[in-house]
Amino acid sequence: MSVDQLSSTFAALADPTRRAILTRLADGEATVTDLAAPFEMSLPAVSKHLKVLERAGLIERGRSAQWRPCRLRAAPLRDATDWLESYRGFWEDSFDRLDERLRELREKEDDKDGDDE
Repeated sequence: MSVDQLSSTFAALADPTRRAILTRLADGEATVTDLAAPFEMSLPAVSKHLKVLERAGLIERGRSAQWRPCRLRAAPLRDATDWLESYRGFWEDSFDRLDERLRELREKEDDKDGDDE
């Protein structure tokens, strides 16, 4: 995945409406009208969100007579997850160090409490 593709994916995911649309599309394809139903916005506004998702490669629109169903394209999400996953080791190490530090502080506190008795 190119950096530009990754940037497009994260930019598209930055909006909660677009994330909600992707969540809905994870259940299967839907029309713009279906996707717009839970939102208090116009169909043109929803269409703008869909264009952002389409440019990012996160959805595709089919053509079935006059019906243009939208469907999820998960590959860019997998690529974003893979990129984020590369930082898992950093966070796990950070949490391990924090756990160790908290354990040391508890032991010092326990020793201090034991001296007072």
